[in-house]
Amino acid sequence: MSKESKKRIAILGSTGSIGTQALDVIRDNQDTFQVEVLTARSNAELLAKQAVDFDVNAVVITDDSKYKWLKNQLFDKGIKVFCGEQALAEIVEMDSIDIVLTAVVGFSGLKPTIHAIRAGKHIALSNKETLVVAGEIITREAKDKGVNIYPVDSEHSAIFQCLAGEFHNPIEKIYLTASGGPFRGLKTGDLKSVSPKQALKHPNWDMGAKVTIDSASLMNKGLEVIEAKWLFGLKPEQIDVIVHPQSIIHSIVQFEDGSMKAQMGLPDMKLPIQYALGYPERLPSKFPRFNFIDYPALTFEKPDMKSFRNLQLAFNSMEQGGNAPCILNASNEIAVEYFLKGKIGFLEMSDVVEGCLKNVSFVKTPDLETYFETDRETRNYALEIIGN
Repeated sequence: MSKESKKRIAILGSTGSIGTQALDVIRDNQDTFQVEVLTARSNAELLAKQAVDFDVNAVVITDDSKYKWLKNQLFDKGIKVFCGEQALAEIVEMDSIDIVLTAVVGFSGLKPTIHAIRAGKHIALSNKETLVVAGEIITREAKDKGVNIYPVDSEHSAIFQCLAGEFHNPIEKIYLTASGGPFRGLKTGDLKSVSPKQALKHPNWDMGAKVTIDSASLMNKGLEVIEAKWLFGLKPEQIDVIVHPQSIIHSIVQFEDGSMKAQMGLPDMKLPIQYALGYPERLPSKFPRFNFIDYPALTFEKPDMKSFRNLQLAFNSMEQGGNAPCILNASNEIAVEYFLKGKIGFLEMSDVVEGCLKNVSFVKTPDLETYFETDRETRNYALEIIGN
């Protein structure tokens, strides 16, 4: 297949967990995909290697201090090098890009995603915070531009796959599954002294530090609940969470007749990444196959939202609407950062989030600028709570 006939991809956050796995998928499907743009926050060395390996058109490094080194490394390769947050937002508008995989972590994914949608680029969305913070604006802009948003999170990919051929049938309810993380079954008293090292040991998934901590606190599931609301046009009461420790059933859709569809497979992010990039085609793969005999029992239980308060706080934010989910996200990003630094305890992360939700200015009908202001205000207030 010629370079011109391939699906041309920009990967925002190519040096992170999702980005590197996406490049593995593309490496195995070089007749189908062409990497046009790669971006990273500060890992210039890996970004340079990826850029050369995949013969990309351009790269962006958002850490200005790494720009000169990166430009020197790629000078004789014919690869354009840019730096800064604005360059990250603008690079996605290139005519030579068909689909943008947003794999950056946190609020920083919002601006480039909006630029990509306004430029008419389809989105493979791994950055759940974009829809958590500004779901109403993102989904409206995508609809106006005729842009498709393909979910990359395993749970939302599962829902998306279950809905194939069913888009005309109303959803009664969806169930997002959660592994329960490394502390499943522990109560509040047990969680007081857990360390970042313990929290980073996820039982089933290989993810970056931020997402792994969110998984341990169940905030990741809370963010996914809000994301699902916008992705699938649901009301809060249509979304439920069940703990499924084996992580084989990735999520479930229940229809109006009571019938349920579940998407199953081994916990491997490459499959939902490949599905999003290749949609509507299912591309062949050499991924390990699930064997029922290896899993004679699949179990399910209710999440403990008293010990793991973040999930309840996320449901509350979704119900409240407005800029509350933006407050939830920004305060959590600060809380996770300071937990990883050893400055606050595991349970104190929820205290920070709850304090911000109670005290940061609530706006019922925010515009885009309001979200950026809310993010700034929340981060400052979270730092006050922490005492930094």
